[in-house]
Amino acid sequence: MRSVELFAGAGGLAMGISKAGFKHAAVIEWDHDTCVTIRENQDRRVEPVSGWPLHEGNVATFNYRKIRGNIDLLAGGPPCQPFSLGGKHLGQHDERNMFPEAVRAVRELQPRAFIFENVKGLLRSSFTNYFEYIKLQLSYPELMRGPEEDWTHHHTRLQEQFNGRHENGLTYRTSVMLLNAADYGVPQSRERVLFVGFREGGADWSFPKPTHSQEQLLWDQWITGDYWERHRIPVSDRPAISPRIYKQVERLRTQLIPPGDLPWRTVRDAIADLPDPMTSDDQMIVNHRFQPGARSYPGHTGCIWDAPAKTLKAGDHGVPGGENMLAEYDGRVRYFTVRESARLQTFPDDYVFPVSWTESMRQLGNAVPVDLGYIIADSVRTRLRHLALNRR
Repeated sequence: MRSVELFAGAGGLAMGISKAGFKHAAVIEWDHDTCVTIRENQDRRVEPVSGWPLHEGNVATFNYRKIRGNIDLLAGGPPCQPFSLGGKHLGQHDERNMFPEAVRAVRELQPRAFIFENVKGLLRSSFTNYFEYIKLQLSYPELMRGPEEDWTHHHTRLQEQFNGRHENGLTYRTSVMLLNAADYGVPQSRERVLFVGFREGGADWSFPKPTHSQEQLLWDQWITGDYWERHRIPVSDRPAISPRIYKQVERLRTQLIPPGDLPWRTVRDAIADLPDPMTSDDQMIVNHRFQPGARSYPGHTGCIWDAPAKTLKAGDHGVPGGENMLAEYDGRVRYFTVRESARLQTFPDDYVFPVSWTESMRQLGNAVPVDLGYIIADSVRTRLRHLALNRR
């Protein structure tokens, strides 16, 4: 099956889609430094990026006629800054809002399915109308906005199309859900909005069910102790139960059986086998270098070892402190190395970041976790294959 990736960034979503069995007909990214990262890994023949047809340029000016043949999946993460909780909150008025270009790509490529990802901030009440507008545009991409038409008037026309249940022309059944990557085995609490649409057969598709849970992690840590045994942490070195989770643990104690999911993966699960960058000078582990300057202050206290990491962030002016730091139980803090951050985003260890530490962390902060991309894309591919078999 063939796919096209827009706004590829460092390649997290595209790698997940490749792992799910799609072959990219085009991978488009405008940022030069990010393209340097992808090309370096292509030169190193890192799979699955080695064969990607990378196009460095603006999605807004890309000519989709260059892509021959049918496209099964269109995917990408339009820039999230217009809707980010930490941004300027300009939304549809932000010049970086590229959802209109995502809609254009759907209209011109007419893929069998699409996956678009964005930040949780898109669901804020102040963006409610525009959020619905995005969903309707993706559902009816041929009902275009007029040259002088206000988006609110266009929204009304799209709503009338939806209310009338008109299925003429190019139409997609679009599903939207807020997912936490931690619920799917990513060692990071990272909430993202996913738009998934099918040109046909979407009514019977639903988002994959979570496979991991906080309850099972707490069970393994505080009911059975299996978590600490697995990591060979003696009782004397185990932390006390945080007041935040005390009531949850006490409730779990009253249950006779465990929750039954897999446990959330923690920072310790992801990086414990890497040497401490503050004391090790191991040059064999690429991108694993200590970066000084971390400090803790109210609201920016770092990530603890024995829970999923906080959401790694990119930041407009350097690396944000609290989310991209590791907090030791004795109060010390340090920045995650690039390699540790890549682990938290589920990039493979042979995937390198040849740019500066600040730029590497920006790319990782903007990335989609590879494993989350794989899980969603694999579900979409399974549905597309089912539909193709039924047509025979």
